[in-house]
Amino acid sequence: MRANLTRRRGPKPHERRAPAVRCPPPPVQPEAIRAALAQVAPQLLADFDRDRAASTVRAEVSVIPLRTFTEVWAVEVAIARHPETADRLHVLEARAAEVTDLGEARDIAAEISRIRNAAAEAGLRTAGEAAR
Repeated sequence: MRANLTRRRGPKPHERRAPAVRCPPPPVQPEAIRAALAQVAPQLLADFDRDRAASTVRAEVSVIPLRTFTEVWAVEVAIARHPETADRLHVLEARAAEVTDLGEARDIAAEISRIRNAAAEAGLRTAGEAAR
């Protein structure tokens, strides 16, 4: 499903960010994720709502799309909660679109992967702890 999600639109690294908003990691539930997103990255709400609508339609056949949707967006919130990390990710993604050197492309992909994996571990682990 990840490939079907729209590309996230966030502020460009050179754009000025407001000071970081303190927002506890939300449970992996659509409304909690949306509320957290409204605090830390309101510019992503339109993407969230569009993805949620698409996932809800597909959920009529299986619960997997809705579960995948909430997990993917929990990761987005985990990244957005740390503006420096979000900025670094945007720089890397922009560079990945331009790079022609295979070695550099691999290095960029590895760093993007590390950022996203760390966010997934933090976001989903915290959500699991909140559900207890």
